Amino acid sequence: MSTSKHLEDGHSPREPEITEPLISNSSGGDNGSIAMVILSTFIAVSGSFEFGSAVGFSSPTQSAIRSELDLSLAEFSVFGSILTIGAMIGAIASGRLADYVGRKVTMGTSALCCLLGWIAIAFSQGSWSLDIGRLAVGYGIGVFSYVVPVYIAEITPKSLRGGFTTVNQLMICTGVSFAYILGTVLTWRVLTLTGLIPMLIMLVGLFVVPESPRWLAKVGKQKEFEEALRRLRGKDADISEEAAEIEDYIRTIESLPKVKLLDLFQRKYAYPLIVGIGLIALQQFGGINGIIFYAAETFEEAGSSGTVGTISIACIQVLVTAVGATLMDKCGRRPLLLVSISGACFGCLLSAISFFLQSQDYLTDFSPILALCGILVYIAAFSVGWGAIPWVLMSEIFPINVKGTAGSLVSLMHWFGGWFMSLMYNFFMSWSKTATYTVFTAICGGTVLFVAKLVPETKGRTLEEIQASMDSTIASKSKSADEK
Repeated sequence: MSTSKHLEDGHSPREPEITEPLISNSSGGDNGSIAMVILSTFIAVSGSFEFGSAVGFSSPTQSAIRSELDLSLAEFSVFGSILTIGAMIGAIASGRLADYVGRKVTMGTSALCCLLGWIAIAFSQGSWSLDIGRLAVGYGIGVFSYVVPVYIAEITPKSLRGGFTTVNQLMICTGVSFAYILGTVLTWRVLTLTGLIPMLIMLVGLFVVPESPRWLAKVGKQKEFEEALRRLRGKDADISEEAAEIEDYIRTIESLPKVKLLDLFQRKYAYPLIVGIGLIALQQFGGINGIIFYAAETFEEAGSSGTVGTISIACIQVLVTAVGATLMDKCGRRPLLLVSISGACFGCLLSAISFFLQSQDYLTDFSPILALCGILVYIAAFSVGWGAIPWVLMSEIFPINVKGTAGSLVSLMHWFGGWFMSLMYNFFMSWSKTATYTVFTAICGGTVLFVAKLVPETKGRTLEEIQASMDSTIASKSKSADEK
C-alpha cells in the first residue's frame, strides 16, 4: 500500500494551499534539546499507526464480519473500499484545513473522526453503520496522510529531518502488521476497539506538544512562533538564525504566483507530470491495495493458512521498509525502484502460476506454498522501494511553485486507484485468480519499462540541478518534435 504516501519530505501527497513545508535549508539549534521533538513526533505518528491499522483491519476480519452480519461479497467489498473514499475526501480537504486552523487542531479533529468511526464499526449490526464508520475513519487517515509528515518536517532540525520523517512510513507499516497479528487472536469487534488507543494517545498528547513554528510564523503569531521554536530546540539554544531564515523563506514562498490545476497541463510541466501521475497510477493498479486489504482471504483461496500468511506479511513488511529507508540514499532512487518493481513482478508471476496450477488440479501440494511465497515476495519487494520512492520523487521533480497543485492531482490518482482496486479485487478474484495475477504481472513489467525510459535519478542532486536537468530534457524533446 502506498499508503503510506509525503511530498514535503518525499513521502506524502500535497495540497494546493501549501506549496512547500515551511522549512529552511539550514537551521539553528541542532545541538539543543530534542526531547520535545521526539515527543511531538511520537504523538504525530500515532496518526500514521492509525492509518496502517485501518488499512490492515479488513484482511483478518473479512470472514468473521461477513459471517456474523450476513454480508455478501459485494457488501464487504464496499466496506473495505469506502475507506479510500473517505481518505480521498480527507486528503483533498487537509491542506486548506491545516493551513487555516493549524497542524495540531487538524490532527485533533481527524483523531475525533477516527474515534467516532471505530465506535460505529464496533457496535454495527448491519452494513450501513459499518460503511459510515469506515468512511469516517477513512476521512481521518486521509488528513493524517498529509498533515503528519508536514508537522514532523516542520518541527525537526535539518540534521535529523530525514530520519524523523521516515518514521511516518515505518509506523504505517507497523500499524498494518499490528492489525494483521492481533486479528488472528482477537474477535473483529475487539480488534476494532484497539483502533481507539492511538487516537486517545494523540488527543491527550496534543495538549502537551507545541504547534508547528513554521505555521505560527506564516499566520503572523510572532510571540507563539518564537516560544514554540524554543521549546523544540531547548531553552538555551540560539534560535535567532533559524527564526530569521524561516521568516525569509515564508516571504519567498508567499511571493510566488499561485498555480491552478489547469496550469499543470502546459508543455513545460508535461515531463514531471507524466512521471508523477504515471508512477502512482501504475503503483495502485499493480494490485497493492487489493492484496493488502484482503490478504487473509487470498491465502485461503490459494490453499494456504490465512493466519500464517498475514503474520508472515506483518513480520516482513516492517523489516523490509526499514531496510529500504536506509538504502534509498545509498543505492539511488532509480536503481532501487527498478529492483523493487522487478521483484514485485516476479512475486505476481509466482502467484499467477500457483493459481493456474490450482485451476488445473496439478501439483496441489506445491501450489499453496508457491502462492504464499509469491505474495510474500511481492510485499517484500514493494515495501523496499515501490511504496515510498514515488513520493520521494514527487518532492524532487516538480518545480516549487507547482508542488502543491501537482501533489493534489497525484493524491487524487493515488486514492482513486486505491478505491478502485480495493473495491474490485474480490470480483476480479471471483472471475479468475490466474488472470488477475497475470494482469498484475503485466502491469509491474510495464512499470519497469516506464521507470527505465522516463524516471530520472535524483540522488545526490540539489532541487535546482534536478529542475535544470528536467527542463533540458523537455527542451530537447520539444526540439525533436518540432524538427519532425
